[in-house]
Amino acid sequence: MQTIVLCCAAGMSTSMLVQKMQTEATKRALDIHIKAVPVAEFERVIESADIVLLGPQVKYEHARLSEIASPLGKRVEIIDMMDYGTMRGDNVLNKALSLIN
Repeated sequence: MQTIVLCCAAGMSTSMLVQKMQTEATKRALDIHIKAVPVAEFERVIESADIVLLGPQVKYEHARLSEIASPLGKRVEIIDMMDYGTMRGDNVLNKALSLIN
């Protein structure tokens, strides 16, 4: 099972996007676990994540979090602002899957 982690300021604003992504994953019969966490929990969850996507509001954390993730062979990327704002779970899922594979 692959794990996609979405990080935002408090872990709350991404929860709706997680639901939309999970709905899309279910439609596609994908065995994926998707969760949202605040940036403060990043180091606790990075080892279990296959990919970490940052909400646009915390993109300023990208360099720091990538530095932590890189030695573990993990990637950290930023969710497209339009996809985030319009809650396009399908597009965000596509991006995550393309980065994992």
